[in-house]
Amino acid sequence: MTDKIVVLSTCATEDEAAKLARVLIEAGVAACVTVVPGARSVYRWQGAIESAAECLLIIKSSRRLFEALRTALEEAHAYDVPELLAMPVVEGSAKYMHWLEEQLGG
Repeated sequence: MTDKIVVLSTCATEDEAAKLARVLIEAGVAACVTVVPGARSVYRWQGAIESAAECLLIIKSSRRLFEALRTALEEAHAYDVPELLAMPVVEGSAKYMHWLEEQLGG
């Protein structure tokens, strides 16, 4: 297992996704943010079942930067309760893992 993580989040529009991606990269808490438009989420919110078109953000970072990433995302996000799920990266190609480490200041 590595110290790298992939963090998932969603937001309402491609414009917001681009803004959030830039905030995270500029803050140095993510090496890369992939924006995937066209997601559809079905969820319960305030007692009702909702369905919404969203953009998925796939954020590449490390465990040591998670709290700073969380703070930056929550401060910049339009949602009251933004999705923020971190998953461990078990392995990766040596070249990509090296690139990640360089981008994350390690």
